[in-house]
Amino acid sequence: MAFPPRMSRLRRALLSAVVTLSIAGPVSGAARPAAVQAPVPPALAPLRTFTPAALAERYAATRDAIQAAGRTAAAHADRWRAAMLRTMADRTRRFLFFDGRDGGRAVEVFGDLAQAERIAVLVPGSDTNLDEYGLLRGGAMRLQQALGDRSAVIGWLGYETPSTVSAEVLTTGRADRAAPALSAFVRELAVAEPAARLSLVCHSYGTVVCGRAASGLDVADVVLVGSAGIGVDDVGALHTRATVWAGRSAGDWIGDVPHTRLRLPFITVGLGADPVSPSFGARVFVAGDGGHSDYLRPGAALSNIARIVSGQAPCEEDPRA
Repeated sequence: MAFPPRMSRLRRALLSAVVTLSIAGPVSGAARPAAVQAPVPPALAPLRTFTPAALAERYAATRDAIQAAGRTAAAHADRWRAAMLRTMADRTRRFLFFDGRDGGRAVEVFGDLAQAERIAVLVPGSDTNLDEYGLLRGGAMRLQQALGDRSAVIGWLGYETPSTVSAEVLTTGRADRAAPALSAFVRELAVAEPAARLSLVCHSYGTVVCGRAASGLDVADVVLVGSAGIGVDDVGALHTRATVWAGRSAGDWIGDVPHTRLRLPFITVGLGADPVSPSFGARVFVAGDGGHSDYLRPGAALSNIARIVSGQAPCEEDPRA
């Protein structure tokens, strides 16, 4: 079967990327923190209400789990991880969930969840784990500050992210496994805080996770930034009542990734349509000129994401222009 010249080039580029990443993936994977020892965290009952007392009890239980992981790290002479976990266990920090195994899972709250009228769940992309947690934390803090009073941002590192330099980042496999946990978490939020306006803010491979979880979720907005595709052809395939937004900064290398899918034996590679393309059907917003990791740094993208989460229309032009 012959393909049009442009499609043929895209497929060749994608196949070349698959081969390269399949070779590089095992090498980069060896350096990932999956082998760090950590105990099994205790089971936690779903939070049915976000009263100050209920939240304080959950934060205390999760702090105990972080401290236990810190003791395990110290016992295995992993001083760097032990020191990092001592910082995470500080009483000023508020975690709804923590698991130190397999690169780490953490769900951290920024802002007062008990009083929040607007809640954004921030879903990160590839290479996000406990050893690279600062980027997620910094972005969540800046978004909460931009949202202001009576808002909360939840950094949801609730899945094992793929490595950027791996074949897995070109498939929906990790997202398929992560989506049920994200769906359950958002539904728990909706039950505990039914009057709050909920939004998903999804970055890079996190957009694939959000795309897999979106169907049926009671959220106002799904915001996709820095996305190479989410595994579907258009917004209609998400089966969501939420408004779907998409933004890509001018300096983001992800725009050069081929937007196609290639069916190989036993696997489909590629994430499909470009979310900022007109045919996809998302509402595209101005995202400035930053790089792939800059969407939640001060600038047009952060300002517009905060406006969307607040229920306001984004600015049509970069405010710095």
